[in-house]
Amino acid sequence: MVRAMRAFLEFCYTARRDIHDTKSLSALQDALNRFHHYRTIFQECGVRSDFNLPRQHSMIHYLQLIRAFGAPNGLCSSITESKHIKAIKEPWRRSNRFDALSQMLLTNQRLDKLAASRVDFNSRGMLNGTCLFDVLRKLSELSVAESN
Repeated sequence: MVRAMRAFLEFCYTARRDIHDTKSLSALQDALNRFHHYRTIFQECGVRSDFNLPRQHSMIHYLQLIRAFGAPNGLCSSITESKHIKAIKEPWRRSNRFDALSQMLLTNQRLDKLAASRVDFNSRGMLNGTCLFDVLRKLSELSVAESN
């Protein structure tokens, strides 16, 4: 188990490098091979029944993607997780679970339209000078005038 974790950590630290060369890419592949070799201990001990985990599956694509696009520079998959929460999990919670996909798509469509209208209103200056903003501005002007 320690060897599997060591290989996994070596893979992670090697993948996060700012610059890659043939030596680092071969070290990356070696760490991946060792991880896949040693990870079977978790199945043999009954800790895991399978290793069908998305982040671990993505490890096999790192080498070819680094060669094609360059170093990921510490890119984290949690970015896509936060997008997944906004696009899937929150609309799912808002649905009544009957024909949930169409409800989720409609929710996302409405949220996109609201966000676009907010950007449009903001660019036209329509969100400047709301009632609360005007009240706060007048109060601050009064407090400045009283202090003088």
